[in-house]
Formats: sequence, C-alpha cells, structure tokens
Amino acid sequence: MKFKILDRPTEDKPKIALMLLLLGVFTLAFQDILVKFLTSYTTFWQFQTIRSIVILCIIILFALKITGFKILVPQNPSAVLARSVMLAICMFFFFGGASHITAAQMGAGLYTYPLFVTILAAPLLHEKIGLYRLVALVFGFIGSVVLLNPFSDKFSLFQIMPIIAGLFYAINIIILRKYCRTESPLTLVFVISIVFLLFGISGSVVVSVSEFDQDIQASTPFLFGKWPIITSFILLCCLAAACLNLLGNICLSRAYQTAESSWLAPLDFSYLLFFTIWAKIIFGTLPSRFETIGMILIIFAGI
Repeated sequence: MKFKILDRPTEDKPKIALMLLLLGVFTLAFQDILVKFLTSYTTFWQFQTIRSIVILCIIILFALKITGFKILVPQNPSAVLARSVMLAICMFFFFGGASHITAAQMGAGLYTYPLFVTILAAPLLHEKIGLYRLVALVFGFIGSVVLLNPFSDKFSLFQIMPIIAGLFYAINIIILRKYCRTESPLTLVFVISIVFLLFGISGSVVVSVSEFDQDIQASTPFLFGKWPIITSFILLCCLAAACLNLLGNICLSRAYQTAESSWLAPLDFSYLLFFTIWAKIIFGTLPSRFETIGMILIIFAGI
C-alpha cells in the first residue's frame, strides 16, 4: 500500500496544495492552542522532547511497515537540516511568550510571515508577485497590526516574539520551496523531529544547570522552569500534539512543495480563523474589538 502524499513530488498541483494547506493549518491551529493550554503544566523543553520522541516512534513504525526506511534519507541533507533549525527557532519564539499574550496575539504575530515570504520570494525564488497578492498581503498585514495593538498600554515585548517567529517561519518556507521540493514530506518531518528533540534535550540541560534569576523563573516558567514531573496528563497531551503535528507538517510541507509559496501565503491566513475557533472551545475566550477587526481584515485578505 502506497500513500502518494508521502512520495517525492514531481510537479506543481495548486488545487491539491490548497486543500492540503487548509487541512494543515486547521490541524496545527489546534495543536498550537493545546500547547498554550499546556504552559501551566510543563516546560517548552520537556514538551519538545516528549513530543519529538513520540513523532519519531510513529515515523519509524510507519517506515518499517509501509514506506521503508529509504524514504527517510534526505536528498539534500544540508537544506533539510537548515530548514529544520529555522523551524526550531521559530517554535521557540512562537511558544516562548504564550503564557503572557492572548491566543489572537500569538496567531497574529506569527502570521506576519506571509509578508516576509512575499518579500523574500521575489529575489530568492524569482517568483512574480502580482498586484492582487500585494493587496491581499497589505490587508493581512494591517489586520495583524490591529490585532497586536502595539500602541496599547498593555503592550508587552512578549508580543514581538511571534513576529520574530514569523520571520524564521518564512525563511523555512523559502528553503522548502527552493531546495527541498523533491523531498518526501515524511523525510522532512523526520529530520525536523530529530532537530526538535536535540533542541529539547539541550534546552532542558541548560535550564537545569543554570541559575536563572528567581523573578525570571517565576514570570516565565514555560521557558526557564525546571523539568517538571511527567504525569499521564502531560504524556497524553504530548501524544495528541505529536499526532496533530505530524499530520499538519506533512500537509503543509507537501502544499508548499507543489504550489508557489507567494500564492499560498495569503490563503494561509485561514489559520487565524481556526486558531480563534479552537481558542473559544478550549479557553472560552473571544477576540477583543480590535482583535476582531484585525481578524476580519486578515480573513478578507485570505479570500
């Protein structure tokens, strides 16, 4: 039995790419809200370590039973590794301030990345950026600024962290499109999981041997807290996050391999709609007035 989505792509398929993108962002939005929920129970480093181990076990079992291990070997190891490192840095900034900002601010900050993608796609990928794409991105960017509300008295530097994450996420997409187009999505997720595992272990060691200021530890325990006791609840949530992450990353990887990145990027804003829905279900919260206006602008940009 062979799954075509796991094969190495050979041509662009924009319509299929769009469907995969929507499924991917829907799945990852749920995972990201779940991680925000877990900030009170675990640390970023513990979560990355456990989730990566689960994903690697799933991939190895999958390769053993269905695809074979040959598909896990990257054709361009340096590019695949570079992309994985960019994603690891992206996740650090995206989740690092999750306990200090709203779900809408998290999503809006990250989703400045299509602007970075479009800016980088022209010189690096030689893609033509038409008027409609530029207009869509302008609306999306304005919507993100409104969501962040940087002129508010409640503005925090933690709100900048998802924007930095957006930059690294954009670089990851550029590398994926230019250098990793012929890689199997399973290969990409396999290498990403190895890098995430190494980041998780390294971060856990650094935090355990370092003596951070108690105020810093108390204010940001998700990043600077010691390794907590692993409970069945944490394991169950990490297992769920692993499955969601695996499905979402496979879908997004294949989507950006088989359609122009600057064409998919504006449509990727649908993540914010899904993110808001999951935030309402899990936290019972809805966006504020400014966040709602920003969301409408972003959804309009996606349409």
